Amino acid sequence: MKVVLQRVKSANVTIEEIIFSEIQQGMVLLWGIKRDDTIKDADVLIKKIGNMRVFSDDFGKMNKSIKDIDGQFLLVSQFTLLGNISKGNRPSFIDAEEPIRAEKILSYISKELTTYAEVSEGKFGANMNISLENDGPVTIVLESENGQLKI
Repeated sequence: MKVVLQRVKSANVTIEEIIFSEIQQGMVLLWGIKRDDTIKDADVLIKKIGNMRVFSDDFGKMNKSIKDIDGQFLLVSQFTLLGNISKGNRPSFIDAEEPIRAEKILSYISKELTTYAEVSEGKFGANMNISLENDGPVTIVLESENGQLKI
């Protein structure tokens, strides 16, 4: 499982030029689910992200979590994070989970993230445009495998 986390001042998802969802200060989470990923893989990432101190305190140090700032998540399914470009010039997505199972896992992730902050989502399987105002910028890539954070 792979997540690209971006700290943002605001973000939105548009579909066919209509705003589908939006957030103010918080995190955009681009979430890729790989074949054979499990709920344990999701749980380790959810806990890490929910407790991650990437927001500034009064001294400008990254000491606050999303809960501390009353922030929001924008969760977007991103199977292209699993693109394999080891052969040729066009990415292969054979490592991505089947859509039906991936959507179920993403729904679980969304529900569990609500213990930390309000969650808005993209639309699974849709062609989306994501606009964001990156804050910092702060961008972190996280991965889990076999129920453990991958380093």
